[in-house]
Amino acid sequence: MTTPIENAPKRRDLRIGWWREARFGMFIHWGLYAIPAGVWKGRNIPGIGEWIMYRARIPIREYEPLARRFNPVRFDAREWVQIAKEAGMKWIVITAKHHDGFCMFDTKLTDYNIVKATPFGRDPLKELANACQEAGIRLGFYYSQTLDWHHPNGMGNDWDYEPAQQDFTSYLRGYVKPQLRELLTNYGPVAVIWFDIGTPTPELARELRDWVRQLQPDTLISGRIVSRQWATGRWGAGLSDYRSMGDNEIPDHIVEGDWETPATINDTWGYKSYDHNWKSTGNLIHKLVDIVSKGGNYLLNVGPTAEGVIPEPSVERLRGMGTWLKVNGESIYGTTASPIGMPEWGRCTAKLGKRYLHVFAWPWEGILEVSGIQKRVKRAYLLADPSRGDLTVRQEGGSLYLSGLPEMALDPIDTVIVLDVEE
Repeated sequence: MTTPIENAPKRRDLRIGWWREARFGMFIHWGLYAIPAGVWKGRNIPGIGEWIMYRARIPIREYEPLARRFNPVRFDAREWVQIAKEAGMKWIVITAKHHDGFCMFDTKLTDYNIVKATPFGRDPLKELANACQEAGIRLGFYYSQTLDWHHPNGMGNDWDYEPAQQDFTSYLRGYVKPQLRELLTNYGPVAVIWFDIGTPTPELARELRDWVRQLQPDTLISGRIVSRQWATGRWGAGLSDYRSMGDNEIPDHIVEGDWETPATINDTWGYKSYDHNWKSTGNLIHKLVDIVSKGGNYLLNVGPTAEGVIPEPSVERLRGMGTWLKVNGESIYGTTASPIGMPEWGRCTAKLGKRYLHVFAWPWEGILEVSGIQKRVKRAYLLADPSRGDLTVRQEGGSLYLSGLPEMALDPIDTVIVLDVEE
């Protein structure tokens, strides 16, 4: 059982403090589904790559043998962590078990795991845990607590099993909780347990929450431990540490509280060989800024191949984001939501004594008008090049006029202007 201190706001603030500062993290969807990569028996299967077993209604007897072909010889934990670090990401969440039921870690609960069932025979989560500790990156685990298309008592597989005969409670207590014990005791500090879909009842969700708190009190619990229909009601109160938006969902307004947007770089999470709909680096930077300006975090996904390689288009874009963050990271990390709403020219983030104006549309007339600045502005300058000198500031009522801007934007994606304000 939990103690009152574990649910106290002060304890939660201590637990989630690093996450509020971090703002940008890496999601990794990796598993057996990377082998078919969206194709089954010569047919392109619609939908996201990691759902191919469900979308194609693949029987367990046909899907299970994929394990014998899974040999990601090019997997390099340090390389993956380095890619995240170069992107400016502060934590990683990787799929320990997705809905297909295959375990990407060394578990005693089933032989259907990467160590025992594949020629690879290694535990990538252990290697990632070591690499993350070396690099100062936090590591969390995605764990599908409800859908499990391989287990006879997991939910979701109605083509191999008869749902009416399934005992989900025994599955949660006899399989899910013991595996969570393994994940929370064998891999060092775990930053996040990222549940998905929603636990079937509030009572079982509460049982899972208490189990995680007992094993690692400082591990964050994602919003999808609960179903969306009761996540914000009294049943959902206190069950998670933050709210998870829908996949690729960015709200159109500032959202109070702690929340994140889990998102893809193309259209799929797990690797899909023919999904080449890559978002541009500029688009991804704008999404990061947009989310942070509304008070959220950005958890951006990569889907490695069956060989263990993060696709080059993902790496290229992440490194581009990292290049921008090396210059402008001050305007992202540790900031809070915009105090001036959503201006037409871009977005705004804030810290005590500072406002960061993210200018997407550079003013052609050389003057930027900013509405809603109630504090006195002491100084304004370009974050990327303070040596250019201060901008000219004129305040009238709630409006601010900045002049002395360079003719062209310093950055074609997002040029950041810093305002030093009286607090």
